[in-house]
Amino acid sequence: MNNTIRNILVAVFVFLAAVVGFILVTNSQMLPSQSDQQAEQSQESNESVSEAVDIKASFLIFTNGTKRTFADTMYHNLSNDVYIESALNPTIVNVTKSGITWNDFFKTLPFELDTECLVTGTGQKFCDGNQEKLTFYLNGVEESSLLQKEIQSGDQALITFGNESEEQIKKQFEQIPEP
Repeated sequence: MNNTIRNILVAVFVFLAAVVGFILVTNSQMLPSQSDQQAEQSQESNESVSEAVDIKASFLIFTNGTKRTFADTMYHNLSNDVYIESALNPTIVNVTKSGITWNDFFKTLPFELDTECLVTGTGQKFCDGNQEKLTFYLNGVEESSLLQKEIQSGDQALITFGNESEEQIKKQFEQIPEP
């Protein structure tokens, strides 16, 4: 084989190697790597596992000693993630997605609630002042940050407005059913 043919073959081989290398580099930048794909699939499966839950909790709200009821259907099944189910026991909160807070739940209901005021669906306002206070309890203990707490299985929340004594609040808490 003469040198000219050998030089041509080497040049063709180098050219083809460069083209194949360019294609491989370009494709690897455009397509996610196998490890990227595995990480993404793992994250998706973790999200789907962590999202589906079956948590039951319970709550009651009192204003000036009067127990508020949530038996009306306007309060029921307002979200797929957290809801009150029926008039039979409208104090039981059903949670189907992880990470749901008490505030997330109360925002599904047709009233307004924050750390200082409760405004009912009919427009009644119960706000801190005049020796009356909106107070939050979780599992029998005063919990000012209740609204930010994630709902846990078995939780019992009490929201009370007024100037009740500790004994009156204890009696209110005793009315919350087991979830």
